Amino acid sequence: MILTEDQVTIVVMAIIEIIKEALGNGDKVEIRGFGSFRLRTRKSRKGRNPRTGATVSVPEKQVPFFKTGKELRELVNH
Repeated sequence: MILTEDQVTIVVMAIIEIIKEALGNGDKVEIRGFGSFRLRTRKSRKGRNPRTGATVSVPEKQVPFFKTGKELRELVNH
C-alpha cells in the first residue's frame, strides 16, 4: 500500500495530536525503537529580565522531554 503525501500528512498530524493530548494529561508516550515522550518538572529558580537586569522568580513548570530509543540511538551513532 502506498500513501499519498496528503495521507501521510494526515497520519503524522494525528500522531502528533495524540502525543500532545497524552502529555497534556500527564501520560507518557512510547514509540518502540524510536523513543518516548514524557513530562519533566523544571524546578523554580531565580532568573534575570534581560531588558532590565532585574532578578525575577521563575516558577516551577512542566516541560516536554524526548528520550531516544535504543534502535534510533544506535542507527544515528552507527
